[in-house]
Amino acid sequence: MNLKFMVNDYVLIWNLLFQASISERIHKLKQKLWLNYKKEYNNTYRDKELMLKDPKNFIPNDDSVYNIVLETKEYEKIKKDTEKYRNQVLKIWDNNKKEITKIIKSITRMEIKPYQILVVSDLLDVMDTTTAKDAKVNTIVLGKKVTSDTSIKLLIELIFQLLKKELKSYKVEYKEIVDATIELAILNELPTRLTGRSHYLTGDPSLNYLKRQMYPYWLMYLGADKEEMMNFMMRDKIAFDIDKYPYEKELKKKDLLEFIDFCIRNQKYIVKIHELEII
Repeated sequence: MNLKFMVNDYVLIWNLLFQASISERIHKLKQKLWLNYKKEYNNTYRDKELMLKDPKNFIPNDDSVYNIVLETKEYEKIKKDTEKYRNQVLKIWDNNKKEITKIIKSITRMEIKPYQILVVSDLLDVMDTTTAKDAKVNTIVLGKKVTSDTSIKLLIELIFQLLKKELKSYKVEYKEIVDATIELAILNELPTRLTGRSHYLTGDPSLNYLKRQMYPYWLMYLGADKEEMMNFMMRDKIAFDIDKYPYEKELKKKDLLEFIDFCIRNQKYIVKIHELEII
């Protein structure tokens, strides 16, 4: 996976202006700008879509609000802290990217496009994947606190949001199956391989039933034979009667999109099985 972490002044300032205030000084600055430059402030809000299409070459039609913020000492400090945060996240990624990339490739069997991770202040507590549909550059805005205990969790959440963005327009009429598959791949199987302990009860509770129904076929997709399935069931605390499931040997040759297509084609058969239970 090719992730490029960068700090962009316009993106950082936009988020400081339109996300929740991270300090009393920023709150007062926003109030002052709103009172004295209301029209310019409103126009700045509309910059987001164009800005995230190509942040490196973005030039605002009116940069007056940006320039005012740029000249403040408060912004100078926030920018410096954001650069430190960017270096921290970059180091975490560099230390783990080889292993994660190998696992993601093994699980999805897909090529994922390069992404720009636009780093903003971690005090903003944001992970924003919303960009224009026709954006040439794939971007995600990241500003989440991270510690040594949560570093891997942050990377998993980032990759999870990235893959959801990749597949946002795929089979939209079957969104639940797409979302359940992404969870199985990134929130469940990826951290299970990284940590050596099961994470298969993690994710959106509303998708739990569907994921349990898909789980036997997911194991087939991962290449588990019938003997290995028993070990996986015990590990993940999900039980099913192996003999009631025809073994789909072709699944282990498919990629993630083909697995989704398989589940969609066979959804009536898959979801009607009720023998699954949490141990």
